[in-house]
Amino acid sequence: MNPISTLIEEINNQDLWNKEIELHRNEYLKVKGTIDTNLYLVVKGSLRIFVVDKSEEHTIRFGYKNNLIAALDSFINEKPSDFYIQALKKTTLKVISKTEFSNLITSSATNTRTWNNVLESFVLQQMERERDILTTSPIERYNRVLHRSPQLFQEIPNKYIASYLRMTPETLSRIKKS
Repeated sequence: MNPISTLIEEINNQDLWNKEIELHRNEYLKVKGTIDTNLYLVVKGSLRIFVVDKSEEHTIRFGYKNNLIAALDSFINEKPSDFYIQALKKTTLKVISKTEFSNLITSSATNTRTWNNVLESFVLQQMERERDILTTSPIERYNRVLHRSPQLFQEIPNKYIASYLRMTPETLSRIKKS
């Protein structure tokens, strides 16, 4: 079982979800300049995490069914974040507070190791993504994401995938057709 599934199962077993919330399409879970120390499980629907630079949006991550999602910087340092989190379609989320989650993580060495594995995996994914954006062609980026996360292409509209891959929607469309 992967470490994220292990954590979700442990939270479920201990019934630690504080509440469940529903977002409508295009509704924001979090906006720039706010603090959010919750961790969310996507029950259904999909979201994107993005930043805005000179009125241009840059998608940096997605969440869909059975993913954990957070404004990780704000979750960790409890300070305002530059990130936005927006529902791409009607989305249901379960919520666990940082306090409850931290108590779970520190309650056993196994939980601590599992969380460290999640964080290590996240760092490695981000490093791979950065390297891809800087050094590979649009076709290579597309193929890597398609291989790593085929579900993404069923869950997320193309314009957001294009933003994530740092290409225009037209370029993504041409690559998909070839």
